[in-house]
Amino acid sequence: MVDAQRLLSREMDIDRPCAARIYDAFLGGGHNFGVEREFAERLQSAMPGVAGVFRDNRAFLRRTVEHLLARGVRQFLELGSGIPTIGHVHEVAARRTRRFSVLYVDNEPLTVAHSRPLLDAEPRAAIIHADIREPDAILGSRDVANLIDFSEPVALVMSAVLHFVPDDDDPMRLVRAYQDAVVPGSALVLSHLCASEEPEPMNLLAAFYEETADPVVARPAEWITECFGAFARQPPGTCYIGDWRPEPDQPPHRHPRYRILHGGLARKP
Repeated sequence: MVDAQRLLSREMDIDRPCAARIYDAFLGGGHNFGVEREFAERLQSAMPGVAGVFRDNRAFLRRTVEHLLARGVRQFLELGSGIPTIGHVHEVAARRTRRFSVLYVDNEPLTVAHSRPLLDAEPRAAIIHADIREPDAILGSRDVANLIDFSEPVALVMSAVLHFVPDDDDPMRLVRAYQDAVVPGSALVLSHLCASEEPEPMNLLAAFYEETADPVVARPAEWITECFGAFARQPPGTCYIGDWRPEPDQPPHRHPRYRILHGGLARKP
């Protein structure tokens, strides 16, 4: 059973900026409020070009989903999805195939409320209101069973979410719980704020997020690599997300201003 108190705690704290709507604001979406837009403006002023971090993460998500679709994976479970708009998983999948299913999971009630109308016309995708820190409740829920067949390969998508899980909740344990639930041929897509490559901008970003309902915990690159566990990381391995299989026409001299999101994609042997 989902922990109602954990979900209620989000409902009681909706006056501060929310990570999902901050992300939407930086992507140019329309599912955010003035408090998120004001936060995004201040962060952009303090860190010129920081919007590129959010855009690069969405581009990384698209490339990994396309990679998996090309290799026959048709089921996606996105944990901590935010608002599924501006090129999210189901939109990428729908451009490539008619046969797919996507289940989004988020613990922020307004995020879920904004998301459901976006998915009404797409029977192959849905969102549920749940906390990713409760893997047993999520994996055993009827909503998941309606869309995801765990006897077939599943892509676990943890895109820029684990850095919102505090150390006390043991995020590595959560990753392992979801990994254990999927069959060989499944995959893990993961991106995470990295503490080791550019500490100054990372510390500034973390200081800003202390004002929000979703403070962040950046972790070392080695920790991010360890998240993949026994899953086989696909080349080029764990890296800055903009360097993960960039588009062929991407200029070779392109250098993002902040290389603070690392991640990769791995398959279960």
